Amino acid sequence: MLFINQLNKTKMSTRKFYKTVIQLEVLSEEPINDCVSLEELSREIEGGDFSGQLETVSSKEVSGKKMAKLLLKQGSDTEFFMLDEDGNDIE
Repeated sequence: MLFINQLNKTKMSTRKFYKTVIQLEVLSEEPINDCVSLEELSREIEGGDFSGQLETVSSKEVSGKKMAKLLLKQGSDTEFFMLDEDGNDIE
């Protein structure tokens, strides 16, 4: 469902979006480099020299407007979820 903003004729998103924070605890014999990728961590945990455990810290529903802000904060493009920078749906 879409609502039309009467001032600028944009379509405010009514879709559901979610922000989930997942924490990865890694145990190792050496310090882990800050630049290590998730792929490398996964490989080391599954068959390498690390032990790891995932925990969902939080998960909450957010509006289109909030999701647009979160995407920009991460350095992602709001069009990833077909939103403009104000959180309105892009056709």
